[in-house]
Amino acid sequence: MSHKNLFGTKTLLDTKSGSVNIFSLPLLEKNEGAEIKRLPFSLRILLEALLRKCDGKTVRKADVKALAGWRGKEISRREIPFMPSRVVLQDFTGVPSLVDLAAMRSAMKRMGGDPKRITPTIPVDLVVDHSIQVDHYGTAESLEFNTEMEFKRNMERYQFLHWGRSAFDNFKVVPPATGIVHQVNLEYLASVVLKKEEEDEITACPDSLVGTDSHTTMINGLGVLGWGVGGIEAEAVMLGRPYYMIIPDVAGVKLRGKLKEGVTATDLVLSITQLLRKQGVVGKFVEFFGTGLSHLPLTDRATIANMAPEYGATASFFPVDDETLKYLRLSGRSEETIDLVERYCKAQLMFRNDLTPDPEYTDVLNFDLSTVEPSLAGPKRPQDRIKVSHMEKAFTSDLSQAFGMKSRREFETVISGKKASLADGSVVIAAITSCTNTSNPSVMIGAGLLAKNAMEKGLTVMPYVKTSLAPGSKVVTGYLQKAGLLKPLETLGFNVVGYGCTTCIGNSGPLSEDVANSIVTNNIVAASVLSGNRNFEGRINPHIKANYLASPMLVVAYALAGRVDIDLFNYPLGQGDDGKPVYLKDVWPAKADIEDLMASSINASIFKKEYSHVFDGNSRWNAIKGAEGDIYDWDPDSSYIREPSFFMDLSIEPGPIKEIKGARVLALLGDSVTTDHISPAGAIPVDSPAGRYLVNLGIEAKDFNSFGSRRGNHEVMIRGTFGNIRLKNQLAGGKEGGYTVHLPEGEPMSIFEAAQIYRTRDVPLIVMAGKEYGTGSSRDWAAKGTNLLGVKAVIAGSFERIHRSNLVGMGVLPLEFKDGEFWSSLGLDGRETYFIEGLDDNIKPGQELTVKAVSDEGDENTFTVELRLDSLVDLEYYKNGGILQTALRAMLNSPELNIPAAS
Repeated sequence: MSHKNLFGTKTLLDTKSGSVNIFSLPLLEKNEGAEIKRLPFSLRILLEALLRKCDGKTVRKADVKALAGWRGKEISRREIPFMPSRVVLQDFTGVPSLVDLAAMRSAMKRMGGDPKRITPTIPVDLVVDHSIQVDHYGTAESLEFNTEMEFKRNMERYQFLHWGRSAFDNFKVVPPATGIVHQVNLEYLASVVLKKEEEDEITACPDSLVGTDSHTTMINGLGVLGWGVGGIEAEAVMLGRPYYMIIPDVAGVKLRGKLKEGVTATDLVLSITQLLRKQGVVGKFVEFFGTGLSHLPLTDRATIANMAPEYGATASFFPVDDETLKYLRLSGRSEETIDLVERYCKAQLMFRNDLTPDPEYTDVLNFDLSTVEPSLAGPKRPQDRIKVSHMEKAFTSDLSQAFGMKSRREFETVISGKKASLADGSVVIAAITSCTNTSNPSVMIGAGLLAKNAMEKGLTVMPYVKTSLAPGSKVVTGYLQKAGLLKPLETLGFNVVGYGCTTCIGNSGPLSEDVANSIVTNNIVAASVLSGNRNFEGRINPHIKANYLASPMLVVAYALAGRVDIDLFNYPLGQGDDGKPVYLKDVWPAKADIEDLMASSINASIFKKEYSHVFDGNSRWNAIKGAEGDIYDWDPDSSYIREPSFFMDLSIEPGPIKEIKGARVLALLGDSVTTDHISPAGAIPVDSPAGRYLVNLGIEAKDFNSFGSRRGNHEVMIRGTFGNIRLKNQLAGGKEGGYTVHLPEGEPMSIFEAAQIYRTRDVPLIVMAGKEYGTGSSRDWAAKGTNLLGVKAVIAGSFERIHRSNLVGMGVLPLEFKDGEFWSSLGLDGRETYFIEGLDDNIKPGQELTVKAVSDEGDENTFTVELRLDSLVDLEYYKNGGILQTALRAMLNSPELNIPAAS
């Protein structure tokens, strides 16, 4: 898309490395009377993108004026086309995205088009970080063993990625064993301000992005606007289509004060998560301002921004300021980059300090940093914060209320030949993991110091605890080593097990056989403590029911104590060499000691060293030989990479929108159904449709790998959809697992088996659920699998933003119950036959539709729902059967990509 300069705002900016073109917001203010200083900083970035891309067609002058005239208290329904500067992917979502692009090329060739038109038009970086599993732990060999297993399991996927990086333009791959995508993005990929060469000119613009992981939001801590989208949305952006979005509300969080001694960034983010989830910021931007920002290091900001999906915000933005420049310098960015960032942001009114006037916001919350207390969150949701001092009481309550146990039970067992006791509340996994915290040196150095202090007092970790340290980048290992803290962590069993997203994504690996058998035999409510961002049911490990998020320091502390059902401030961690009890206060590091070690052990040279060969520094990766050519040669015998059915037999023109008649309910669900419930990422159970499929291919259970790693094979994924071991389908009487009953016979069976029978009988399917449907990861397979099962519509109390978009992007109709209504309150039990009326080519965004439910006895129950196709673009995607089908047809029917204007 060319720069048209329709508002006369194109001008030159002088920098140390030469002059660059910019599209000036102050000139827009002067020429159009816009009040730029009133806008939130995050909206200023969106406005610049509209201004720079305004061509009168895809981006219209009215779009620019509408955003420039934003008023905080006025709810906007205007849709705008956002053109981000780049895309980031992780491999769990990146591999299926690449599979889709390869399948589109195959379809394009079959339909007589030019396959090479299917290629990214903007930079795309894929970081391989989700495939490492904690198979081995607690020894110096753990990293090498786990890495070897990773490559053995995933070689076929990695060969496919090698093909992709040579077949597609603008596509780079950061190899395994480098780090977590969000931390690599923060420490290396992001530049805050970009220089782009277009039409023989150099133009500077804000760095902005979308990513196929919900925690893409972490980068907002650096003043880079970005958020998570579904893989199918990201693919459309890669192919040059805008990301269509309603102009967001922006909630302002005014910070004051500073954190107290003994309080960590993790405690802060858990407090903010609880506050904002309760406040209700789903689908909004959140922007932080106020003098408290001056006491908040950039890595603490990144920690808060990372958790935006947990409190439901689209993005949590921190404006560029002196702290941003300080971090860019510390992390080894060039002086030319830092100079450009400072000059550009100041010229564009995108730079803040404590004297900057407060922007206008939709609403404002005040938050005093000094009120934060040490906390955890759990046992099932990130927003359920618990003060450390209240954990004993909270676990006792949850043991009864959430897990159905009358009181705590303790059992004698044998672990590795030695007698031990396992009880409800025993910690069997203690993992320092996840981008949320491993990107933050204060909590990592803190964990190392706590381990050192504990080691010096003679404390050891309980034998049943599986310990692991999975740094988000090699920079972390570098400064821990330099600070002399890696050895103490290793002494307590926290050896480096890999560089990537391990326990937090469900790649915790198996528990020891003794521990697992004891848990299963005695139905123990075992616990995990992890420094992650997600603790949903069935996510961390199938044997663990109670999962708690905590700072890396508390992860070490609870590993020492061996249980979570205690007040850690008053219960000893263990007995020291002198025979006396050792308490948390005896080993907790002082803030000054943490800061001194950070200052002496972290510098730009560590970052420069570790990122100097980021794309080619892994010898295992470099030795891989992949396929070649523009069209991928699909292997029909592959169990990892299969050509999906989405584009098979695609017609040149879409058919008409039709009513859904005679549908049956496949799943009848409650509130807070997560994308983990819909499409699990972790272990594949042997006795499941997906497990049986792999066994029939001759694959042994030990080589199943995970659902996440097999997302390039739709046959595995469709069998795993709604297959979470903790899913409760009320049609199956609330039995846990992927079960349903086939109607009208009422025969119990797996959800996959029932869907297959319905398909042979040409019966459309629907899913009904409660509020917050689709919370959690931006997991496009939760929508893809729903589509492939034959589900035509999902009727829910409310939808999480990304999943609603994903459903639309896969041609599945999202419908919302009226406020206060639910399937049970309407007298429905899911055994009825359903008719969704009023669907035709004339439907409008947000209109009401009538749903008629007819019982087997002929009784009718009619109710209305809201059509959650929120825009004209949504309507276009739905009519075409999805985003990618829309893009493919546009390329076939026009020499230029036909991109519609926003509504």
